[in-house]
Amino acid sequence: MSTQADVKSLDTLAFVKAALAAYAHESAGALDEIELEGRKAVDYITVDQAAFWKAEVRRCNDLVNQAIKDLEHCRAFKKVGDNQPSCAEEKKALEKARAKLARAERKAEAVRRWTPVVLQQFRETCVRLVHFREVVDVDCPKAIARVERMLRSLEAYGQLSGPRPDSTDAAGGSAAAVTRQIEEAPSGTSAAPVVDDAGAAT
Repeated sequence: MSTQADVKSLDTLAFVKAALAAYAHESAGALDEIELEGRKAVDYITVDQAAFWKAEVRRCNDLVNQAIKDLEHCRAFKKVGDNQPSCAEEKKALEKARAKLARAERKAEAVRRWTPVVLQQFRETCVRLVHFREVVDVDCPKAIARVERMLRSLEAYGQLSGPRPDSTDAAGGSAAAVTRQIEEAPSGTSAAPVVDDAGAAT
């Protein structure tokens, strides 16, 4: 396995680090907002609507009782001889009051039936949000720290000095000296320098 780094751009790692930080920040804010809005919805159903329809049932019961009294009053005091009064308006008012009561009772029952379901679903959602929050609060900072270490290591690697210029100049000077010896060699002699066992040209 190769141990050499194949780095194309440090700016890319810097961008990844910034993106991770932005993701963690925005995700944390979104989680807070989701939890807040979810709790508002749950309270609206389990508290506000429960109280509203409970009060509505009481109010509609009062309307029904009042409509019954009005109908009885009509039958008792509007009777002319043996003729029973129609009391059509009072009957319609009673029917309307009973219909409102039936609707209020259905709504109140629906709230009672769905309250435990809503609460259970919200609890399960909160558990999932906790797991996601662990990713945002724990895993993201770890990833950012790892990228930061990579950046520091690569920046330090980039600052390492390359080949010494003096060594290069010395090598170039030796090569030039050998070239001059070849050019100045008398005619009929070998143009190639002889290298002894110690590696010195003669």
